[in-house]
Amino acid sequence: MAVIGIFASDKGPGDPERASLMSQTGTLFARRGAQLLCLWENGVGPLPLMTAAKTAGGVVSVLADADATLPPTVSDMPVRIVPERQARHALFAEEAQVLVALPGSLASISALFGSWASTKGRAKPVVMLNRHRAFEAVRGFAGDVLSHSVGGYDRNVQFADSVEDLWNKVSWVLEQKR
Repeated sequence: MAVIGIFASDKGPGDPERASLMSQTGTLFARRGAQLLCLWENGVGPLPLMTAAKTAGGVVSVLADADATLPPTVSDMPVRIVPERQARHALFAEEAQVLVALPGSLASISALFGSWASTKGRAKPVVMLNRHRAFEAVRGFAGDVLSHSVGGYDRNVQFADSVEDLWNKVSWVLEQKR
């Protein structure tokens, strides 16, 4: 079972479209047998994703800061407290086989970058759901900067257009690692 680290907006529950994307992703990934790893920081996390995955019979675990208090709907999920942000993001990147980003807030993309940067050059695949061109700036960065400095970046940085495409790209990058 692949461990997929998912970065999703901490503001999702208040945004119907983001909440829907999280729910669709959680359901699809759980049904496909993925184990999801999520962050819970500053009292918030991707609750719609976690709830949907759990409802679909999936396995979800959480890395959290010292302020972690999960809502009752997901309180039975395993939570590991790692108080220091940099250490938490490094552990997240170490445990996840692939990092996945859903459109969201600056906090979620910052957490993605912190986790990815903690790998210190070890190729960690990243797949982003580029809904409404949410990650176009990152796509430009990948083409302009990573293409000249990170070998195999095109195999390790992927952009998806839908939740189904996201799963397909995640499956592809995992297959490439074998």
